[in-house]
Amino acid sequence: MNEHRSTHTIQELTSEKTELRREVGLFGGISVLAGIMIGSGIFYIGGIVLQRSGMSLGLALLVWLAGGLITLMSGICYAELGAMMPKAGGSYVYLREAYGERVAFMSGFSNFVLGSSGSNAALAVAFSAAIASMMPSSGFAQNQVAQKGLAVGMILLLTLVNIFGIKLGSAVQNLFMVLKMLPIVLILVCGFWMGTETPSLSIVPTTAPSLTEICGMIAFGVVATMWAYEGWTNLNGIAEEIRRPKKNLPLAILASIIGVTVLYVLFNYAVYRVLPYDTIVSMIDSGNYYLGTEAANRLFGSAGGLVVGAAMILAIFNSLNGCVMVFPRTYYAMARDGAFFKGMAKLHPVYKTPVNALIVSGLVSVALVCTRNLSQLTSLVAFCGMVFNGLTFYAVIRLRKKYPDMERPYKVWGYPAMIVVICLIMVGLMVNTFVEDPLTSVIGLVVPAVGLVLYELVFHRGRRPLVSAEREV
Repeated sequence: MNEHRSTHTIQELTSEKTELRREVGLFGGISVLAGIMIGSGIFYIGGIVLQRSGMSLGLALLVWLAGGLITLMSGICYAELGAMMPKAGGSYVYLREAYGERVAFMSGFSNFVLGSSGSNAALAVAFSAAIASMMPSSGFAQNQVAQKGLAVGMILLLTLVNIFGIKLGSAVQNLFMVLKMLPIVLILVCGFWMGTETPSLSIVPTTAPSLTEICGMIAFGVVATMWAYEGWTNLNGIAEEIRRPKKNLPLAILASIIGVTVLYVLFNYAVYRVLPYDTIVSMIDSGNYYLGTEAANRLFGSAGGLVVGAAMILAIFNSLNGCVMVFPRTYYAMARDGAFFKGMAKLHPVYKTPVNALIVSGLVSVALVCTRNLSQLTSLVAFCGMVFNGLTFYAVIRLRKKYPDMERPYKVWGYPAMIVVICLIMVGLMVNTFVEDPLTSVIGLVVPAVGLVLYELVFHRGRRPLVSAEREV
């Protein structure tokens, strides 16, 4: 079998025709991405970045900018691919066209078992934990079963909401995006206005290391920021439900990443305006990275905890809804190709949503909630997508050679050098993760291998004859 064949013609790949409903506009697209990206980590990852930056405030802000730039460079790869092929499934579609169905299936299967389902489960568990932290003396805070029950309930609720149409799911995403930004912006603005500190923005750490050591600090700090920027790939999964995708999808990706980068830099600077440097050092030395929370307490007194708690709960809910919305579209795309369980390709007769894919995705997420804690869930997600993200970036080069005449409404800047740089960065992150957490890395490699065996034994045998897309031009 030729792994570079496809059942899709170029006309089908580039067409905006779809059985789904295009009901997500530009703001809705920005809300999906920014809503998933901006989570509770905004309050504590800054402390980790600062520690890795040798306690240099200026260098830490530079690291945030570097992380945002790397994310932007990655995002424009997805912008080209998504505008070129505005189809449900996102990276699954690009991997299928660039490398063949086996690689695409392994990616989708890994997300189904670990990456996507694990993200949903982790967010749901974090949501209930955040509520428990708001009432530490209550019975709920001491009852792990009740907390898991709430996490399960949130997954089921948001699955139901998103079954009733992409328009309703997008409306919920837009509403909670605005709500969660209110306390975050409140802390940011009040930090600039009420803060009395004049932070030193020298990019040279107090230990005055060599240039090589500073570069190492920047690289180590950027790895931490990647967690804060995580989620930027997810809009492509609902490309068939975005209005005018060839224009709105790239705009939403670029606007979201740039906007979130600016927010993270300004928020951390506002924290530096509020907290004395000695206080920041003392907190980090003691293992307390929640600088954003402490800044809110300084600004608003006893109400500060409520402000941060509300922001964290709203942020996690917003991220969870976005993930529940976008992830099942990959399983729908796989099933539509005949490369997954046939029932997953079913659309709701009224709301035109992939109802079975949503339900099964929710059930797998619920199973993970019931069998894993938050730490285990986040570890499972860590390595799962790195290999396939790197392959997706390189797919831009492969598809330019494979389909040179395909319409590309948006093109990657600095092609092909920038893509090579991004791929090398991904290799570096994978090596770092393998060194730091080899068990998770092995699991992240074993699951795709299991997926390949499953594909050969179950799905490949039942596939219809393939038609080369190149010959259909």
